[in-house]
Amino acid sequence: MTLIVLGGAPAQRQAIDAAAAVGIPTVVCDSQPGVGDVEVSSEDSAGVRRVAVEHGAVGLIAPGTDWPVRIAAYVAEDLGLTHPLSVATAVLCTNKLAQREAFDATGVPQPEWSVDAPPAYPCVVKAPDRQGQRAMSIVANADEAGQAELTARRGSRSGRVLFESFVEGPEVTVNGFSVGGRFVPVAVTAREHFADAPGVAQRHVYPSGLDDAAASAAAEAAVTALGISDGPSYTQLILSPRGPRIMEVAARLGGGHDSEICRRAAGVDLAGLAVRIAVGRAIAPSQLEPRPGGACVIEFLRAPEGELVSTGGPAEVSFYHAAGHRYGPLRTATDRAGYVIAQGTTRQEALQRARTAVEAVRFEVA
Repeated sequence: MTLIVLGGAPAQRQAIDAAAAVGIPTVVCDSQPGVGDVEVSSEDSAGVRRVAVEHGAVGLIAPGTDWPVRIAAYVAEDLGLTHPLSVATAVLCTNKLAQREAFDATGVPQPEWSVDAPPAYPCVVKAPDRQGQRAMSIVANADEAGQAELTARRGSRSGRVLFESFVEGPEVTVNGFSVGGRFVPVAVTAREHFADAPGVAQRHVYPSGLDDAAASAAAEAAVTALGISDGPSYTQLILSPRGPRIMEVAARLGGGHDSEICRRAAGVDLAGLAVRIAVGRAIAPSQLEPRPGGACVIEFLRAPEGELVSTGGPAEVSFYHAAGHRYGPLRTATDRAGYVIAQGTTRQEALQRARTAVEAVRFEVA
């Protein structure tokens, strides 16, 4: 029983480790030398298919990045393997423009949007088929829109651009899981950004301290509209003064180690469940029921610009890169240098422990 994992970077480790914990062997496809088991891009459907056949795969999972979600669905369908997502749903979940159309058709609350021009200012301009804030800009007026559109169009796989009105309000993430069409909001976290990197999460905080019920209801409507009846989902939304507004949905685990929050503080092993459903194992309703136990914070690290010489820090910290990695400006999620996980009996205690750990982190760069 082999599970093919698409990607071996930090965003995928949660699923790889979860599979190891339950004795499911994995073969990791990644184009970067030394990162996976085979040097095959997670976006190469023919290559992934070949690996799946060679290793007698019973399932595929794309646990932490968007585009490989559709690759996993394509290959599973082609080989007749059990898979939680249909190809049609996987395509919807990996294209923000297709999501906008689906949400309009079903009445899911979302920002005003257009493919022709900004519907209002300030405006978010993005490539509809990228993630991690790649090729995304927030513009205040028409003078800034032209360059933002060019950036988005150059970064887009399809050459198309999505314009969205900027929605004011706190952002939250709903980490959910569905089985047989039943959606369970496992954990709602506050998602706070780096001040000078719009859209790039600096921390996730559980409990959110916000309107979890409204966020969960909106996430369920969005997941249903996209046809996600089985498997994990990761919904980002804004709690605006007019109510929740869905920003995007991904049919995968959160790429910011969100499943660790779910396991440690909400009592649900979301990564383990994603692995189980990917290989066709049954999931009992009791495995989905949250059992909240205190608070948890994930705080992401920012390194000074330059070539990494060494790192240091407390036990709570995990670093992404080895010596020799070169850090530039922090613009997207992949520019982050690592993370800290801190727990506490209260939200404030977890936040304070995270701050203390971050203050003890050391980067030496040349």
